[in-house]
Amino acid sequence: MSTQQPNFTPPSAPGPDTRRRGRMFDWFNQRIGLEKLLHEALDEPIPGGPRFAYVFGSALLAVFLLQIVTGVALLFYYGPTVDHAHTSVAYIVKVVTGGSFIRGLHVYGASAMIILLVVHLAQTFLYGAYKGRRELQWVSGCVLLFLVLGMGFTGYLLPWDEKAYFATKVGTNVPSEIPVVGSLVKRLLLRGNHLGALTLSSFFVLHVFVISGLIVLFVVMHLFLLRHRGAAGPINEDPVEPKLKAAPFYPGQVIKDLAFVLVVIVAIALLAHFMPADLGPKANPADTQYLPRPDWYFRFLFQWLKYWPGSRAIIGIGVIPAVVGLLLVVLPFIDRRPERRPTRRPVAVGIFLAVLVGVIALSALSNYDDSHNPAVAKQLALQRQQSDEFLRAPFKPDVQGAADAPAAPANPLIAQGAGVYQAKSCFACHGAGGAGTPMAPKLVGISQKVPADQLAYLLQHYSPAMIKGGMPKFQFSDADLKALVAYLESLK
Repeated sequence: MSTQQPNFTPPSAPGPDTRRRGRMFDWFNQRIGLEKLLHEALDEPIPGGPRFAYVFGSALLAVFLLQIVTGVALLFYYGPTVDHAHTSVAYIVKVVTGGSFIRGLHVYGASAMIILLVVHLAQTFLYGAYKGRRELQWVSGCVLLFLVLGMGFTGYLLPWDEKAYFATKVGTNVPSEIPVVGSLVKRLLLRGNHLGALTLSSFFVLHVFVISGLIVLFVVMHLFLLRHRGAAGPINEDPVEPKLKAAPFYPGQVIKDLAFVLVVIVAIALLAHFMPADLGPKANPADTQYLPRPDWYFRFLFQWLKYWPGSRAIIGIGVIPAVVGLLLVVLPFIDRRPERRPTRRPVAVGIFLAVLVGVIALSALSNYDDSHNPAVAKQLALQRQQSDEFLRAPFKPDVQGAADAPAAPANPLIAQGAGVYQAKSCFACHGAGGAGTPMAPKLVGISQKVPADQLAYLLQHYSPAMIKGGMPKFQFSDADLKALVAYLESLK
């Protein structure tokens, strides 16, 4: 009879390491398999051992989590409407305890995400870490790059200050230069023909829910693909069959990742504390003097568009960016050689570095042009001064338009109509009290031009001029229509 014992340890039986971790660890381990989860998370083999070259992905994930936490905190106070957005952000910055710091973390965290993502992408490319059946991992990383840029673009408008408004207006005008589909793309972005209430609400939904959810989805996919194929290791490693001695992710790589994450978070916190995020006066669509400039990560595109006027815009705005983006995504399907060393891939590395240097050069050139044009430099300095003065000024509730609006109407029907005017965000185009804006004509005195019955008809059956002007289609109940007409007639 054999006395050999079977080599098997029941999953619930705590080993020596488990007993040292304590009874609480044992309790969770027996119920959710905590020890197995830690093994899967921390014992990932890294060919060639831990290196600081691998810290960018972990730092990127940490900053994204920071964005989620600070974004949720800001949502407690933010109002995504054109009449409340700017006031709510100003309230966060000037009144809420720690509000300016939290918003600074969120704003600088967005920039940190883009920097870390570009560095991580460059490191992956130079190391040839997309080779060895890791095509889907690279594609998911490229999708994350586009999503993070979309996150920055949609979030830029949400403060609804002048900088955000006019920069977004320029950005949404770019697709209109593309023949055939350009105007359609622009209308889809703006949710109409003009940047207004519908644009802000759609950008808010995209920023907070749609793009954030897609980022979470692709981060999970990216991590799954990474664990499935394993780390590629250093540039001299075989991407398919690793030969170098592997070391576990814990503790070496964990320590390096945590050290770098700490440096990044502290840097973001210092910026948020000593250089509060910018917030200027509320957006004024009638301001014809304001010079819009995009945030730094879109500055190269702003300069690039200057070189493609008129009919050539289709090449600079449509064809070239599409080709560059497509080549970036399909790179691992084109470069299928197992060679990973950058010196042995001169063409691919040369093209990649040329694009990267070109982006940096265009951004620098844009800043150079602004600083060496006296009129532009003076206006930009004035805008910065106005933003600084607004940040230093005490918080004031938004009463814009209240002085120009008529006194509270005694007629209940007119009061109801004023509520319909506000609820449908008519002020976003026609201005407070129907005073008019560059986007839509004034409504003051309209009763002297259009009888009440004809006005009611026009609100249900648009004229060609109203359709051409891009007026959104509204559905009014009979009571709301009657009240709105009464309110418009009162604007004298």
